[in-house]
Amino acid sequence: MNSRKVVYLFFTTLLVGSISGAIVGFILDYQVYTEGTFLNMFFGLIWLLGICAAFSLVSQMGFFAYLTVHRFGLGLFKSQKLWNYVQIIIIAFVVFDLIYFRFIAFAEPHETILHYMVMPILLLIFGLLVAYLKAKDTNQGAFIPALFFIVVITAIEWVPALTVNDPKWLWLYFTPLITANTWQILLLHRLTKPSK
Repeated sequence: MNSRKVVYLFFTTLLVGSISGAIVGFILDYQVYTEGTFLNMFFGLIWLLGICAAFSLVSQMGFFAYLTVHRFGLGLFKSQKLWNYVQIIIIAFVVFDLIYFRFIAFAEPHETILHYMVMPILLLIFGLLVAYLKAKDTNQGAFIPALFFIVVITAIEWVPALTVNDPKWLWLYFTPLITANTWQILLLHRLTKPSK
């Protein structure tokens, strides 16, 4: 992978993350951005693009950190099969933690644990879909690493918003992370494919 492809990956990920996050942020606070003058909406959109670009940078750092961790895991466990089992166990722990610890920390008396299962389960389903697409485009060995990246790394990157537990910030932070992570994992093998 040459420097031109790295720059392409960086800027396209930045655009995908910032634009998707800005769209969701605008929809979530539509009243705030549309009341008043055109300048209010213009500067609001600039702010949304900027904050979501920062979140997509977090996503890119997580992506390159995962590539390092993945190589380290393969070297440590000496077998892709064993490393895949370890990743499956970590995925299960992360999904459980996203449900249980948020329930313990933030549940109101009238809420059940089911309220806190929706987002982690949707994240897992989305991760399975992305992993399927990745494996279909490359090979079956890419399924578990792609699933691990989408579920575990996205959850780690999402922690600052999870600790606040404000629905608006949960979605505003999550959208650029998940779109940027999906873009990166599905684009990487196309960029590293040898040129004909």
